[in-house]
Amino acid sequence: MTPSKTLFCLAVSFVAGIGIASGMYATLPEYAKNRVTYFLLGFFVIGIVAIIFSFLHKKYYITIIGFCLLFLVLGVLRFQIFEFTIANDPLRMFNDFPEKVAIIGFIAGEPDIRNNLQKLLISTEKLVINGQEAPVQGKLLITVGNFSEAHYHYLDQVKLVGKLKTPPAFEEFNYKNYLLKEGIYSVMDYPAVQLLAKKHSYTPITYGYEKILWLKSKLIASIDQYLFPPHSFILKGMVFGSDKEMPKDLKDQFNVTGLSHVTAVSGSNIVVLISLCTTFLLFLGFWRGQAFYLAVAFIAVYIALIGFPASGVRAAIMGCIALLAQKLGRQNTTSRILVLAGALMLLQNPPLLYYDIGFQLSFLASLGIIHIKPMVALLLKTITKGHAAVLVDMLSITLAAQIITLPIIVYNFGRISLVAPITNLLALPVVEALTILGLLLSICGAVAWWMGAMLTLPCSLLLTYFIWVLDIFSKPWAAKDVGHISWIFVVVYYAALFVLIRFFYKKRQKPEFLGY
Repeated sequence: MTPSKTLFCLAVSFVAGIGIASGMYATLPEYAKNRVTYFLLGFFVIGIVAIIFSFLHKKYYITIIGFCLLFLVLGVLRFQIFEFTIANDPLRMFNDFPEKVAIIGFIAGEPDIRNNLQKLLISTEKLVINGQEAPVQGKLLITVGNFSEAHYHYLDQVKLVGKLKTPPAFEEFNYKNYLLKEGIYSVMDYPAVQLLAKKHSYTPITYGYEKILWLKSKLIASIDQYLFPPHSFILKGMVFGSDKEMPKDLKDQFNVTGLSHVTAVSGSNIVVLISLCTTFLLFLGFWRGQAFYLAVAFIAVYIALIGFPASGVRAAIMGCIALLAQKLGRQNTTSRILVLAGALMLLQNPPLLYYDIGFQLSFLASLGIIHIKPMVALLLKTITKGHAAVLVDMLSITLAAQIITLPIIVYNFGRISLVAPITNLLALPVVEALTILGLLLSICGAVAWWMGAMLTLPCSLLLTYFIWVLDIFSKPWAAKDVGHISWIFVVVYYAALFVLIRFFYKKRQKPEFLGY
């Protein structure tokens, strides 16, 4: 087995360990969780024995099995460390106390400004309760009113007085799990806020991130200057993943038509930007090695600009690994890159796998494009007799992503869009163009008004067409509510899909997924 295949197997085992631990800790009672350690010890012993046996008898494939077991145990341990961190979070211990507490800290992220409120991420430094002061390090999400006189910025030091609460879990939306993956275990609604200091103490990272947020505000203001709603709302979503200001009726149109992914920066955006950046740098005369480092730096800044979304981070990691493979002259397999990207993200943030639906959909859509698209494309080419190759390619990508993500969407949201394949086919060609033109408009408009004015007309025309697609297909009949489905359906669906994929590749070609 080649080193790349070995790394792939180890990454899959690590992800599987996190998946097993996530499911067990989310569903098992407390007394059963304590028994997980015994199973871990058993797998660890089996793995060590397998490795020793393989070296003694020169059965090297058993060595791989042994190390896979150890990496599975490592995945479970990584999730246990995360659970231990939650249980011992010093701020969480004061949740739901009847008394108000005073907290001193600083704003640790970009203020989330919405129509009638603001959400601020606070990194706490001190906590005062019943006159007793203690240093407390933790993360806290607060909600405050969006008043014109209250302007909060990244790194501002503030004092809060209010009640700490455990994030609620609603019937339709588990807010607690949503914040869990961000490392936030406490919230405070509408506390009394006192701004203590706007003079910041910088580190190289905080200074750089503050400048990135400043740049983002200028670029978004540039779009607002040249376009009016709803055009500006949609373009900011496509380019920066910023849909907080978007009205509910417009968001409903995106949901009904199956185009919600358009306003969340996805892998396609990152791939387009990587390709454009690399091509432009090579055109300027840079060597491929120099272009690699500059392209990676550009993508890192862009990911910071859009707030590190799971889909964008996954695509950025994949893109950078692919660029590195090209730089080193190594042939790579897309599935291995995808799994490696997932393992790296889960190593840093284990709850993404179970609690972040966007993470799940992003990875499944990528797998669908890799493995299901060839099946769909072959069927469509047979039907069209080889005509309309571009349309066949676009439709096969859309259908592949829809097929593989369908159970997760239905299981979590209880709704299915009946027009998603059609709307994606009609809208996606302009989305790529709008991503490029929108980024250029935001940059050029911030440099000189006439440069932004030149790009306003093409952006407006494409956005008008996009809105026309939304209006035509966002009708009541376009989506169907199917209610809650059992997890058994999800398992059976993916098992059947896996068998179908294996059968297809066995008949047509050797499966890429296994690296042949």
